[in-house]
Amino acid sequence: MKYTAADGDAMRSLGEAFARVLRAGDLVILSGGLGAGKTTLVQGIGAGLGVKGQVASPTFIISRTHAPAADGPWLVHVDAYRLGTLSELDHLDLDASTDESVTIVEWGEGKAEQLADGHALIEIERPRGAIEEGEDASVGERVVTVTTTGDAWEGREWPAEGAWEANA
Repeated sequence: MKYTAADGDAMRSLGEAFARVLRAGDLVILSGGLGAGKTTLVQGIGAGLGVKGQVASPTFIISRTHAPAADGPWLVHVDAYRLGTLSELDHLDLDASTDESVTIVEWGEGKAEQLADGHALIEIERPRGAIEEGEDASVGERVVTVTTTGDAWEGREWPAEGAWEANA
């Protein structure tokens, strides 16, 4: 599936739409350069899942866990950028919580796939490149491509492909 998000607000809206597809036990791996909108997408997913607390980048603490406000899965949000090896990711003991949560790993490609039998890979690209220092990261179009692997993802109803705008 392929989507085009006009800006950061559209990325959050797309994340909310993705949340309707996700369920406990899902592993989502996010790929994209600095400032691509990975955390922005997760903020939308968190809003769509109805989790407590602000979803912020876990860059320096590696992993954040958000409890559901009502019925629904937990959200485990991981930033694997600073992790050099699979064993470092394994030491976070994420597989202990994957059954009750939606686990999203930024920079997880090539590191997190072993956490589940299948996963969704969401690749985010900014056609005009990485953000420059001082540039507003919320501005600019993104191309979002979703690829799924594993039986658990069969038959899921993803949002219609195409252009995505805020509150779509």
